[in-house]
Amino acid sequence: MNSICLIEDELKVASFIRRGLEEQGYRVSVVENGTDGKKAVANEKFDLVILDVMLPDISGIDLCRSIRNNDTETPILMLTALNQVHDKVLGLKAGADDYLVKPFHFSELLARIEALMRRNKIKEEDHFLTFDDLKLDSWTKTAERSNKKIALTAKEYTLLELFMRNPNKILSREYIAEQVWEIGFDTGTNFIDVYVNYLRKKIEKDFKSKLIHTVIGMGYILKQDNK
Repeated sequence: MNSICLIEDELKVASFIRRGLEEQGYRVSVVENGTDGKKAVANEKFDLVILDVMLPDISGIDLCRSIRNNDTETPILMLTALNQVHDKVLGLKAGADDYLVKPFHFSELLARIEALMRRNKIKEEDHFLTFDDLKLDSWTKTAERSNKKIALTAKEYTLLELFMRNPNKILSREYIAEQVWEIGFDTGTNFIDVYVNYLRKKIEKDFKSKLIHTVIGMGYILKQDNK
């Protein structure tokens, strides 16, 4: 269930929005002022924030900017009775993803929420690489397998990313050297094999299946066992 933080001091408006969104299957947390809204967003991960501009204690613009300083991903939809272009520009520059002027039809609010959710889902999927039960986050440069965190050095991460962007393809030692180390491969050294073995130990130790396989005379391939 997607969760939404609604920061709105007009109780009738908040009740109307909350009831409508809950009927659509969303979980909605209502906060009536900016101070509590700031705490709520800091303490819980929401899928979307709906933020009123005119709050009793903190400007919605300032609160939006504050949220964005700590969270660049969660979509923010601003609500306001102000219909001037200048006001919209301020909201968007503060980090809002969309802007809806009161009064509004609930169907338009719902459509904008769904659009922001879709857009954010696509963004999230773009920076994750997955293969079998192995997952790589290209934003945080972290890896996990079966939800178990795997600590990687910078080169190990780059090497794993290369494999995961080229699954089921044989990668020669020459190609790996060029892509990861940006150098030509010296056939008199075995440093590629050494690093591949380092990586194998980290992503295959304590797991039943192997992922990186040696292709004799050709290189390495990321594939599932027996395939």
